[in-house]
Amino acid sequence: MGARFVQEGNAVDYTPAADVTAGAVVVQGELVGIASHAIPANRLGSLAVSGVFDLAKATGAGTAIPAGVNVYWDEAEAVAKTDAEAGANKLIGKTVKAAADADETVCVRLSQ
Repeated sequence: MGARFVQEGNAVDYTPAADVTAGAVVVQGELVGIASHAIPANRLGSLAVSGVFDLAKATGAGTAIPAGVNVYWDEAEAVAKTDAEAGANKLIGKTVKAAADADETVCVRLSQ
């Protein structure tokens, strides 16, 4: 057997060691997903790995993000950025519209 279909792949199973809130961005190696619903510790839940989400971004001068660019999740700062920072930040997707310096979020289509 070469392969067996498991699921569509819009979401993946995830069992956290600690409670995860709805909307939390979860990094597992190079895979980044978003908890659509709260997941209690040690309970099976799921992470969205496709779709369009508003993600937190830094604000202030020089933090604008144009449309159509790759964005990376900075787990330490809990924001989306255009800089992979030598692999420390993980690819999460592409922006679907521009975000200005003052915007607190950026709209991203998940794609990894």
